Amino acid sequence: MKRLNVMANEIWTEKYRPEKFEEVVGQEEIIKRVKSLTSSLNIPHLLFAGPAGTGKSTLALIVVKELFGKDWHENYLELNASDERGIDVVRQKVKDFARTKSLKDFPFKVIFLDEADALTKEAQQALRRTMENFSNTCRFILSCNYSSKIIDPIQSRCAVFRFRLLEKKDIEKVSRKIAEVEKLEVDADAFDTLYEASEGDCRRVINLLQSTASVSPRVTKALVETIVSNAKPSDIKVVLDYALAGDFVNSRNKLLDIMLKESISGTDVIKSIQKEIWNLQIEPDLKVRLTEKIGEVEFRMVEGSDEFVQLQSLLASFVLAGQGKL
Repeated sequence: MKRLNVMANEIWTEKYRPEKFEEVVGQEEIIKRVKSLTSSLNIPHLLFAGPAGTGKSTLALIVVKELFGKDWHENYLELNASDERGIDVVRQKVKDFARTKSLKDFPFKVIFLDEADALTKEAQQALRRTMENFSNTCRFILSCNYSSKIIDPIQSRCAVFRFRLLEKKDIEKVSRKIAEVEKLEVDADAFDTLYEASEGDCRRVINLLQSTASVSPRVTKALVETIVSNAKPSDIKVVLDYALAGDFVNSRNKLLDIMLKESISGTDVIKSIQKEIWNLQIEPDLKVRLTEKIGEVEFRMVEGSDEFVQLQSLLASFVLAGQGKL
């Protein structure tokens, strides 16, 4: 009975994490090259770069399990650089693990540094030296969202693989597989909504499916939209139409109503506006100028400015655009 409860409460992102190269969706070229390197039993240092939820950590685990088999735990160290990002981590944990020989007959051990772009520059410099000095006994797999934040000396020592967001067919493949196993009924338009909400992030899709399944075994478009809590495109269009027509007050009131009733953050509203702007019946060059304004407002919000004040500023830009003054 306890075992059943554990399975029922299991997190689906772990339950459905691929165990073999063949189970990974998308990234076909990367899988082919990494599988070939792993089969040779002599991988170089690897750098996996790309957006969240595209399979970087999963692929690193598959590589390690293929290399070491059932003994992978003894020859593998995983660290999250977001939690442990200073130079002391590299000097102590990483260096201590890297300098010792692997157990049994394996030629090297593997250290996986997740979110390596969070490492400080000093820590990256120390890591570079560690990668040089202990390459005979240890290989590194680094993952990051932005390879530009990894210093060039580390990049030059790694085989770099750039992951891309998953395509709609890949997201649908994962969703259908989970729906079949969990006995979920997913409406056709719900797949489209899941993909739009995920923006190509497989982890997010699986979490959304688990959230919707906890409410109902039938996954509908409306249910997904409720779980996602994004602003509806139709509501955002009303806000922008008011603004372009010169009715700033109604535009602002409608926006405030959306944010309060749906509990939507300013950054989510910005993303919804960015998507909807290309559906507006205005000149293309005006869309470009408004997109630039959206970028400025989002930057200010990220830097800590008041969300609603900045969104009102953006609506004022739409009013000016409607009057031909932008």
